[in-house]
Amino acid sequence: MKEVLAEMLENETGLKKEDLLRLIEIPPEMKLGDFAFPCFTLSKKFKKNPAEIAKDLAGAVEKNLPEEITEAKAEGPYLNFFVDRVGLAEKVLVDSLEDGWGENTNGKGKKVVIDLSHPNIAKPFGIGHLRSTIIGDSISRIANANGYGTVKINYLGDWGTQFGKIILAYKKWGKDSELKKDAIGHLQKLYVKINKTDEFDDDARLEFKKLEEGNKNNLAMWKEFKDFSLEKFYTIYKLLNVEFDEVSGESLYNNKMQEVIDLLKKKRLLKKSEGALVVDLKKAGGVVLIQKNDGTSLYATRDIAAAIDRYKKYKFDKLIYEVGSEQSLHFRQVFKVLEKLGFKWSTDCVHAAHGLYLDNDGKKFSTRKGKTVYLSDVLDETIEKSKKNLEERSEKISKKELEKRSRVIAVAAIKYGDLKSHRQNSIVFDIDRFLAFEGDTGPYLLYSYARAASILRKARSKAKLEVGKIDDCEFALIKKIESFPEIVKKSYSHFAPNLIANYAYELSQKFNEFYHDCPVMGSENERFRLEIVKSFRATLGKALGLLGIETLEKM
Repeated sequence: MKEVLAEMLENETGLKKEDLLRLIEIPPEMKLGDFAFPCFTLSKKFKKNPAEIAKDLAGAVEKNLPEEITEAKAEGPYLNFFVDRVGLAEKVLVDSLEDGWGENTNGKGKKVVIDLSHPNIAKPFGIGHLRSTIIGDSISRIANANGYGTVKINYLGDWGTQFGKIILAYKKWGKDSELKKDAIGHLQKLYVKINKTDEFDDDARLEFKKLEEGNKNNLAMWKEFKDFSLEKFYTIYKLLNVEFDEVSGESLYNNKMQEVIDLLKKKRLLKKSEGALVVDLKKAGGVVLIQKNDGTSLYATRDIAAAIDRYKKYKFDKLIYEVGSEQSLHFRQVFKVLEKLGFKWSTDCVHAAHGLYLDNDGKKFSTRKGKTVYLSDVLDETIEKSKKNLEERSEKISKKELEKRSRVIAVAAIKYGDLKSHRQNSIVFDIDRFLAFEGDTGPYLLYSYARAASILRKARSKAKLEVGKIDDCEFALIKKIESFPEIVKKSYSHFAPNLIANYAYELSQKFNEFYHDCPVMGSENERFRLEIVKSFRATLGKALGLLGIETLEKM
């Protein structure tokens, strides 16, 4: 409906459609109208006070109102619009049950590549990589809903000097029996041990250099460590319902380092500094280290090579790096180097940064009490707590059903607990709060969905659907459902899953208000209200799907 209003106001105000869409709002009370346009921004242009502008606009648009609008009325500095309730309801109740509800074709024929998750090989999957995983996955789902083809790349941390340390540590203290029993735990202990002193640093650098040069023994060890890690990672990804189109890593670009160096030399961008090769970006982002003085490559070099390779392979319209905000300088530098190399597509590279997980004391969650927090432990703990909650709240259910529901609720709690906040904000990771069935939580949304499903299971009405007078409680929910496609568009333009999450919560609130104020079963408008419930369930299901959250028919 905002689209209709924006198109109408475009001619009268001279403002662009996208600006009007941003300005049109919902009045605080339904008696004031269904939508409102604040006229403050037009004061300077028309040299009048906003109240006068509102009156003038009301007179101008009243002559040619679109059929969806019944009245335009000035109220102080606002131009308020009243919608044809019956017409809007009939449209929403049909459209919302279509397969493509909420989707659009804005990105048709375009491709978005998303770099996400990227846990480190030979280390446990830390809680720090969870944000990148679920935010990146949601951005991909939202991009799909906007018509874009997407490629999700899990870019593993599987190369670098740390592997020189891991290989050296295993050669010195590693045990095959421990590796077979608990590969990741054993390798993590070895890595911690070798980092307690710097006496092994030179030997570790030599081991990594041998790895880069293709030493068969080192390569075999590295591959074995990687295979063990991936096996563990995929258990977590399956639980989170996250899949990838490509799984690669920094190691893929080991043999492309010289190409990057040659290209930088050709463009006269390389300089020598204490035996190392650097690109001096001066005021644009400092010095970028490209090759160390021992000839080994760096993270930036590999990211430059990866970006070039991805453009050749996918011809992307957007390359999104869903990585923590602590890497902001790194990506500014990489994008600037790509620009200096003459790649026009460098402006299509985006760092969609995210903040940290914090513990209740405000400290970084991944190092609380001096210990690294592993995602597998967090997931197990959350599922167990979810199971206890269900056992206390639910009727007796089978063990299999209990396992399924507790898993779905736990994952929804964690995902929604993260995604409801803007990705750049740091958030307090509070499992008990995330799992609450009341308030702004994942379980509350699942419960709202299950409540709607329960109503529809009990429905027996065979009455013909007739849309007559629509009550405020009914129309408030219908209006909220109608705004879903607009939110889907906006969430992609800002790479902001929180807009979908916040919408899902507000939609559920409207539904629960409707549930309490407008009895469905046995009411005179039972059939009509059942259709509203059906529309709500479909829309909430779509919204949760964009967040990567599975729904439950029963809670």
